[in-house]
Amino acid sequence: MTEAGRITVACLDLAGTTVADGDAVETAFAEAIAALGIAPGTAAHERAMAQVRDWRGRPKIEIFRALFPEDEARAQAAHLSFERAYDLVVDRRGVVPVPGAETAIERLVGAGIRVCLITGFSQRTLGRILDALGWWDRVDLALCPDEDRRGRPWPDLVLSAALRLHVDDVRHIAVCGDTVNDILTGRRAGASIAAGVLTGAHDRDRLLRAGATHVLPSIADFPDLVLAASDGAHGDDTLSAAPG
Repeated sequence: MTEAGRITVACLDLAGTTVADGDAVETAFAEAIAALGIAPGTAAHERAMAQVRDWRGRPKIEIFRALFPEDEARAQAAHLSFERAYDLVVDRRGVVPVPGAETAIERLVGAGIRVCLITGFSQRTLGRILDALGWWDRVDLALCPDEDRRGRPWPDLVLSAALRLHVDDVRHIAVCGDTVNDILTGRRAGASIAAGVLTGAHDRDRLLRAGATHVLPSIADFPDLVLAASDGAHGDDTLSAAPG
């Protein structure tokens, strides 16, 4: 970290990282797939859900396009069903932060680090979650894929945050998420830290295989990592996978 300098921007994933996911996203996927005629309990439904789990972190519409290749209308219909199902899950259960997430964001902001939330949800769903949490004023930026910006695992969301938040060097960015695709987007964007957390979709081994620089119990541990790296407390050791 001594060559790159201090961390100035933190890009944090939403569901499973800063927002308690539980099985809300998976439930919505299962209901959306069933709505397209693939009945729960069938081998086809199990295969589809296995692919959903593997692709967690990617834009939701891309996952449905992979499930229904060469049938854009069906993929779009499934995506619409997903958003409706997720809305119902949110209405039934509410939306809550991962324990320690709000304090983690406050610590990062208090240290002068700008915070960007990144997600594979649509703009509509992203807005609904931030409304429910009252987080619009807690963060500097919130980004999702759109026509001009690819989602994870591509680097676009992190690089868009770098441009919007006037980062001088991509190595001044730290990324945190719970999926392989979060790690890949951070590494491909050139972030110095691409940390995985164990509160969401993918386990420690998968995160490390994807190239995670660190694996942490939760987002609550992320500020200590970022602030230590910024202070140069671990020198080059911040780029190696830490126990978690």
